[in-house]
Amino acid sequence: MKTSVVTLDAGAAGEIELDDAIFGLEPRADILHRVVRWQLAKRQAGTHKTKSRGEVSYSTKKIYRQKGTGGARHGDKAVSQFRHGGTVKGPVVRSHAHELTKKVRKLGLKMALSAKARDGKIVVLDKAELDEGKTKALKAGLEKLGLKRVLVLDGASVQENFSRAARNIADVDVLPTAGANVYDILRRDTLVLTKAGVEALEARLK
Repeated sequence: MKTSVVTLDAGAAGEIELDDAIFGLEPRADILHRVVRWQLAKRQAGTHKTKSRGEVSYSTKKIYRQKGTGGARHGDKAVSQFRHGGTVKGPVVRSHAHELTKKVRKLGLKMALSAKARDGKIVVLDKAELDEGKTKALKAGLEKLGLKRVLVLDGASVQENFSRAARNIADVDVLPTAGANVYDILRRDTLVLTKAGVEALEARLK
């Protein structure tokens, strides 16, 4: 498919051909869901922890005699029935990550790109470069293009001035092509690709 290329000041810069094998697929919600779930599970800290009966600090001495008190029979204060006692089957430190094949991850990325293309939410920039790393200059350019919640994908690297200018703008993310992922693509309204970014994505996903 062909799409227009624009400059940061909303000028025309020709056209570019987007590969239908990457930008022209029919998105499947189940594939996208699997990839997003894999991403979020992998980054979850998993540092939640409660103390078991063997980890709480209490004496193991019997707290009162076995019979004759009129109460239930207990051995020590560490049992879960008592306040500050150990937790039964509580959370432990662990990794939430699970396996997902490269084939599915690659397909998910293609489908995320295709979903944006199908909805007309892809903008191709001539290049993502600024003379100075000023937030004001980048914000003015995005306003001219009518962009608010965007993810900008550049080529192998992102220009330092452009990256610095984007840091202070809410809901604007800038990544090199190597960092392109399904979750970040889907959570922003518009995907902005540079010409170098398109070439790098097609080289990566073919």
